[in-house]
Amino acid sequence: MKLSHRITHITGGGSDGWDVFYKARRMIADGVPVTELTIGEHDIGTSHAILEAMHASAMGGHTGYAMVPGTHALRKSVAARIAARTGVPTTADNILITPGGQAALFAAHTAVCNPGDTAAYIDPYYATYPGTIRGAGGVPKAIVTSPDTAFQPTAEALTQATKGAASLLVNTPNNPTGVVYSAQTLQAIADACKENDLWLISDEVYDTQVWEGAHISPRSLPGMAERTLVVGSMSKSHAMTGSRVGWICGPADAIAQIINLSTHTTYGVAGYIQDAADFALNQGKAAEEEVSAPFRRRRALSMQALEGQNVVRAVPAQGAMYVMLDIRATGMSGEEFANALLDAEHIAVMPGESFGQAAAGHIRVAMTIADDQYVDALSRLIAFASTRAGATP
Repeated sequence: MKLSHRITHITGGGSDGWDVFYKARRMIADGVPVTELTIGEHDIGTSHAILEAMHASAMGGHTGYAMVPGTHALRKSVAARIAARTGVPTTADNILITPGGQAALFAAHTAVCNPGDTAAYIDPYYATYPGTIRGAGGVPKAIVTSPDTAFQPTAEALTQATKGAASLLVNTPNNPTGVVYSAQTLQAIADACKENDLWLISDEVYDTQVWEGAHISPRSLPGMAERTLVVGSMSKSHAMTGSRVGWICGPADAIAQIINLSTHTTYGVAGYIQDAADFALNQGKAAEEEVSAPFRRRRALSMQALEGQNVVRAVPAQGAMYVMLDIRATGMSGEEFANALLDAEHIAVMPGESFGQAAAGHIRVAMTIADDQYVDALSRLIAFASTRAGATP
């Protein structure tokens, strides 16, 4: 019996660039100590107050089927948060609660792409983007950026690459690069969408992790609210990665149709998890800053560790929980460097090639371990790179 072409071609074939991650996990399973700087998992965990709210809701009986669009309370809280941050009027009718940001990305592409439609995205990209587009029936098309422009897409590339496309997916603050798109870049994105009549899918899950500049939601730009679907999540802002609760924000008529999709796929999110998310959002900005503080601190530590040498250089680390490091001076690809670093130093990082070809010769470092361990690992990484480049660390 054959499986569908859609399901068997989600990954596109070949290596997905995550071999180093799997190798590190095998080493750990075999008892080898490995310092993991690979995935975006908070080291602080979900706060006890949120877990207590989740427990209270579950024990109070909110364990049955919840409303598919999301509880009214959580939809209202998400809408209020977005309205306050962007200045765009937003109500519960503009919000659909989803099982995490990944489900929101899939639902958004399913909503705006017919089978065979081209769906554009920016390279470097979060690893699931092309597969999500294929799973939704679309044809992924990368818009390749360059380290020379700090991985910000140019207006010309955006306009040319999106001709004939149905959608454009963007992510700022960006995973994997840590770049925050400038106002100029976001205006170019908006112009391309309007000129080529595209839906914009804006992945904003790192909107609370901005170290330089400001996060601008493209939905707030003139003429964009009616053609933008914003993907959000509690995972990064409130360290609720395993709780799987996110959302789509968009035009009310589009959200109403996507609710029909949810009815026939996920059938909603557990009520007690939604109650915990609502509790978390209502703790305000201070709670979000507490979650983001370790990454702000480690970003500064990263810049200090990189001073005084030229072998390892940082891409402007303006946001998110990662630093992207340029290791081309070693003469190695990102994949070669990551494998060699793991073998020699037992430090696991992600090759830039895991996130597309634009970041070849780079590695992504997740700032997700205690400060002292992080500084030690980064210092050893720099020394290793300097040795490979024939330089003095």
